[in-house]
Amino acid sequence: MHPTLTSSRLILRPWRDSDRQPFAEMNADPRVMEFMPRLLTPAESDDFFHRIQNHFDRHGFGLWAAEHQATGAFMGFIGLAVPGFEAPFMPAVEIGWRLAHDWWGCGYATEGAREIARHAFDVIGLHGLVSFTMPANVRSRRVMEKLRMTRDPAEDFDHPRIPQGHPLRRHVLYRLSAQHAQHSSPSQISSIVKREPTG
Repeated sequence: MHPTLTSSRLILRPWRDSDRQPFAEMNADPRVMEFMPRLLTPAESDDFFHRIQNHFDRHGFGLWAAEHQATGAFMGFIGLAVPGFEAPFMPAVEIGWRLAHDWWGCGYATEGAREIARHAFDVIGLHGLVSFTMPANVRSRRVMEKLRMTRDPAEDFDHPRIPQGHPLRRHVLYRLSAQHAQHSSPSQISSIVKREPTG
């Protein structure tokens, strides 16, 4: 059984069959999927659901389902993924998130990502994390910066799974090292430590 993580307002837990419908609705929302290559059909969303489960089975970590503690509502996902493509920064583990539009603007992605990063460093023992998105995805980039992730423009890259000439092909890359997280203040560590990853 995969671990359940908690933060002040969130439960990050294994997925349930009852998550499939709200997950499919989120993956078909143009607002949520603005920086993804396309909306997902219900069948594609179900396939993604199964790939998330398989990732947990293979690696022992993955994209946790995010649940609102106060209401029990499914919110989306926040978690870790091993990108399935070759890039100069690989091998690496990505931290990523996708929340339904109703949950935007309240700091939930940052709160959950901090708990995921803490788990990645303190429990799994990873030495670093990456995150990446399109330059125009200001919301996700703001979360990365709140996590104290840093960007070197020289590491920005063209995503190999997005066709040449596509407006979403160019990506910015952010990094967070375990050492950097440990040098943060105690309050940041306790809480610090794509969108579906496009890999």
